[in-house]
Amino acid sequence: MTELYLVRHGETDWNLARRIQGTTDIPLNDTGRAQAQATGRLLARRQWDGIYASPLGRAMETGSIIAAELGMPTPTPVLGVVEREYGEAEGLTWEQIEERFPEGAEVPGRETREHVAERVVAALCELANAHPGEKLIVVSHGGAIRSVLQTAEPDAKHPMITNGSVHSFRMTEGGLELIAFDDSIEAESLGGGGDIEQQNALEHRPA
Repeated sequence: MTELYLVRHGETDWNLARRIQGTTDIPLNDTGRAQAQATGRLLARRQWDGIYASPLGRAMETGSIIAAELGMPTPTPVLGVVEREYGEAEGLTWEQIEERFPEGAEVPGRETREHVAERVVAALCELANAHPGEKLIVVSHGGAIRSVLQTAEPDAKHPMITNGSVHSFRMTEGGLELIAFDDSIEAESLGGGGDIEQQNALEHRPA
């Protein structure tokens, strides 16, 4: 049974401005680097067998900062956990998207949620199969992590996935199982807990 701890990258200037990033390669800002350090200190409470990351700069830098805190090598890039591609919506704010693409309008070039879930879960399964019984850190993105949550618990509604947050899963014979949403790393527990925040605007939230 492999355990996968999915970390959302630290903040970028586009996160701060509430702009959709998708696969646009925006670097961390100073707040994001501090978040990555704090996450690294949190994760240092446990022992880890490996660290992986989306190849986008904000995820690789977050992973590298975490790895330094843990005394581990820099993360291995995994293309399959890259963020959702948002096509012509990338770089736009929520208000601009509402104006340009009213509800129900197709966004040219935007990857479907189903395809995101398929590729991200497949990449995690491949990692788990290659590292049975290990504990792995995987630095990814809000939309990608959301797709894993929806695969593991399709009927659940989880709060916003914040920058630097950790969400733990175990890979069993039955598939991905959530250990904890926003894992405190203090102790394992089944289920996420916490109050549910509105997430209806997820389709266009900055990732």
